[in-house]
Amino acid sequence: MPLSSGQFDEIAPGVRRLVARNPGFMTGPGTNTYLVGHERYLVIDPGPEDPVHVERIVKETGGRIDAVLATHTHPDHSPAARALAEATGAKVMGKAAPVHGRQDAAFAPGKQLQDDDRVTIDSLTLRVVHTPGHASNHLCYLLEGTGLLFTGDHLMQGSTVVIGPPDGSMTEYLRSLERLQTLPVTRLAPGHGLTIEDAQAEIVRIIAHRLQREAKVVARLGDLGVSNLDTLVVSVYDDVDPRLHPVAKGSLLAHLLKLEEDGRVVRDSPHINALWSLKNTPSPSR
Repeated sequence: MPLSSGQFDEIAPGVRRLVARNPGFMTGPGTNTYLVGHERYLVIDPGPEDPVHVERIVKETGGRIDAVLATHTHPDHSPAARALAEATGAKVMGKAAPVHGRQDAAFAPGKQLQDDDRVTIDSLTLRVVHTPGHASNHLCYLLEGTGLLFTGDHLMQGSTVVIGPPDGSMTEYLRSLERLQTLPVTRLAPGHGLTIEDAQAEIVRIIAHRLQREAKVVARLGDLGVSNLDTLVVSVYDDVDPRLHPVAKGSLLAHLLKLEEDGRVVRDSPHINALWSLKNTPSPSR
């Protein structure tokens, strides 16, 4: 059964999920806020700045919140951190907002989390895993001893995530996915949608999907010779609702930049309207 806005349920011992009231085209039923703990709590991804959602978090935890953690600073994930901290005295933790992209610039972590840090509440410990790709400051949190990984927007149920340069990087995204294959991750608690019960199978599926899309970019460029983003997105994402093409352009650019790093494609200028081609294919003069 799909999630609904405002839904509240337990997904594991000591872990409850509260769906924020921000359903939409990009957020699905809403952002998942996770309450971790028994007597005292950690809050993962407090969601948008919605007083009703904040009040619900305070009510369900009794205000006994030690820390509010953000997976990243996109505006559907972190803005409520400040209100929660003011209401409960909780410490805000995560990585500060990067300069690029749609970010919550007001997010001010009292503790800057680093890869492999631990955050403990009651008998539960979260291990911090830095997973750049969707965002350069993206963190996942592994609940040690359980295999449960809180993924934010690194992985989500029912959809692939957008990788939007300059802050997003397809190279880093794939590298972060490969790293998760080396960790004891068995189940995923995403920032949007239901839990994913076979984590490693999902990671394999997403890596394969991204590499298939990359191969399609190369094939279409081979057919077209040269192309800009506007033309190429229609061809590469011909299996996607055209209404998604403006969003898909971000991921397409990320694929092209990765291919450029790999020495497989070139462009005729650094601008957004650049013409792209396979390496050793001549680009026409403007």
